[in-house]
Amino acid sequence: MSLKDFLQLMGGVGLLIYGIKIMGEALQDLAGDRLRRLIAHLTETPVRGVAVGALVTTIIQSSSATTVMVVSFVHAGLMTLYQGFGVIMGANVGTTITAQLIAFKVTDYALLAVAVGAVLNLTGKNRRQKQLGAGLVGFGLLFVGMQFMGNAMSFLKGRADLFLPFRQHPLLGVLAGAGVTMLVQASSATVGLTMAMAAQGLLPLDVAIAIIMGDNIGTTITAVLASLGGNRSAKQAAACHVLFNVIGTCILMPLLPLYTHLVALTSTDVARQVANAHSIFNIANTLFFLPFVGPYVRFIQRILPGDGKAQGAGAQYLDRKLIVASPAAAVNAVRKEMIRLVGLAEEMLQGCRKAVMESDDKQAAEVLGTEKLVNELTHDIVRFGTEVGQRGLSPDLSTILNACVSGVGDIERIGDHSTNLIEMYEFMRDHKLHFTPKALEEFEEMFSLVDQAVCKSAAALDKEDAVLAREVLELEDRIDAMERDLRARHIERLNQGKCQPGAGVVFIDILSNLERVGDHAHNLACIVLDLARIRGQA
Repeated sequence: MSLKDFLQLMGGVGLLIYGIKIMGEALQDLAGDRLRRLIAHLTETPVRGVAVGALVTTIIQSSSATTVMVVSFVHAGLMTLYQGFGVIMGANVGTTITAQLIAFKVTDYALLAVAVGAVLNLTGKNRRQKQLGAGLVGFGLLFVGMQFMGNAMSFLKGRADLFLPFRQHPLLGVLAGAGVTMLVQASSATVGLTMAMAAQGLLPLDVAIAIIMGDNIGTTITAVLASLGGNRSAKQAAACHVLFNVIGTCILMPLLPLYTHLVALTSTDVARQVANAHSIFNIANTLFFLPFVGPYVRFIQRILPGDGKAQGAGAQYLDRKLIVASPAAAVNAVRKEMIRLVGLAEEMLQGCRKAVMESDDKQAAEVLGTEKLVNELTHDIVRFGTEVGQRGLSPDLSTILNACVSGVGDIERIGDHSTNLIEMYEFMRDHKLHFTPKALEEFEEMFSLVDQAVCKSAAALDKEDAVLAREVLELEDRIDAMERDLRARHIERLNQGKCQPGAGVVFIDILSNLERVGDHAHNLACIVLDLARIRGQA
């Protein structure tokens, strides 16, 4: 190979990879955040997961990007391994569309697509027109790259002896395909290069198929790298991908002569035969695994068991990989962490109730311990949310993120008021002050109403239930009215000398803190109603 041929080959590979990249990014931008929401929410069954994985990968032109998203979602707890494996299988099917696209003979029009796309991208009046232009540029560069690669490899014509070892030992082809794909981190580049060589008559079909099988294994390296530093669930997702492709290849290789013969019948064009071999294998492998998704996932979980440790402390859903892989999923992670945080605030309030009503020192200590966790978690969520907000979100996603971060502030304040209540309880205990039975009875009424408001606001956030949110607004009105009524009654008791002056001051402070907790529950309910309006449900 001359230096000119080598440079032409490298340039062709670069143009192919870059063309696929900018075409995928343009299509992804045109589709907006709907793709991420599809992955995160519409994957309840393996069949749905396959459909979503195939659709998303077809649009963004990168199975690696899809599998990285899946690994991140599983790591963050936004998706189960069962759901994630369905999407991974779909990504394998979706990536074959690139090969089918490459097999079309449109090289003569490729430069025209680049020219039209460049003009549209530079002169487009809006973002959609500019992204459409970028997509056309990527589409054209893809075929220009293919032409360069084909021309660069033409010197191998008449040197069929070079590929004789690959025909005698198909495993060499598998290893070559896997190695090249791991090296360039782009399975489409390996497929494109293989198709270019086959179209030039340089590669026999059986060798090309073996290389394609290796490419399927090599592309899993991206998921493996994404899982490094992740939890055990992320590693299980990566293992699902690796073994899925390895098992499929192991099943096919003994049948390679028969498979080659069948693929040769699908088209007279060699490049199309290679593309068809790629598609048929991945579709057949997916159909083979579909009935066994449950047992397969359990097998992976058995060979890579979970850590067996509770995730109690610290954030559970805030995976930094999501910020880049899927800002929409990162926003959803903030929402889930906020829901977890409000659950902790709810526990604190119930602990305060027990401490005050039952003089329970153990509950008081637990509330103060939880308050530290709430503060740390609040800091983590706000910092994570700030980073997500810098990713150029859509208006709707930006509104949702801001609402969640605002809600986190309200939840932290509920925790602060709970801490205040414990400090008041400790003051009463240390100074041997006591409430009258009537005061305790009124506390029970107030605690009960405030607890209902916080519990319903938590449930409304979790379910995004506008009906529950409106009930919280009604409860908050009742809390305000009760606070005024109980304050007046208590002042009357003080004037009649029925309770200790020191206890009377604490009683008023407790009422005030509980009323403010009701205000923050009201704010959380308003967030639910705002989110419902964004989604057109209110």
